[in-house]
Amino acid sequence: MLKEMAQTIVDLIFDWGYAGIFILMAIESSFIPFPSEIVLIPAGYLASSGEMDIAAIMLSALGGSLVGAFVNYYLALLLGRKLLKRYGKYFFIKESALDKMDAYFMKHGHISTFIGRLLPGIRQLISIPAGLARMDLKTFTFYTSLGAGIWAAILVLLGYFIGENKELIDLYLKQITVAVVGVLVILGFVYYRYQTKRNKL
Repeated sequence: MLKEMAQTIVDLIFDWGYAGIFILMAIESSFIPFPSEIVLIPAGYLASSGEMDIAAIMLSALGGSLVGAFVNYYLALLLGRKLLKRYGKYFFIKESALDKMDAYFMKHGHISTFIGRLLPGIRQLISIPAGLARMDLKTFTFYTSLGAGIWAAILVLLGYFIGENKELIDLYLKQITVAVVGVLVILGFVYYRYQTKRNKL
């Protein structure tokens, strides 16, 4: 099933080119998440064989990721607070919780957005609390682009160098994911220590 889906996506990328990458990454980054590796690793492989340009792949992937992130951000911004204020009590969400989230994203939204874009299972969802908290759009765009760009580069380069070897891709992707999570944990700890010292001054 997954093999057939991956082949369909490869065919779609080959037929639609950079527009296919843009559309699929926009979908992946919004409310219909699926693994971005099944889009960008094949694209990287096509770049290695001369069928596509790696810079254009990155621009298409980043543009699509931003569009998907903006969809979630603006839906949460325009509709999310109204829905939570009206129905949040049924889910034990008080309005004071929204105020706390606003304050949190005012101080820590940049690091939360950046780290969230690199964590599996969270990268699509981090745009929602950012929108709910009315995070500054320029800050949101910059850190979303930074996180999404790093992850896209990892996948495209993986496909570029070892795109034909599925076993190696599976192995390296797991190792890279673990390494990225480890680096993010360290980054989060350093940021926490920095903020703690800063607040004591």
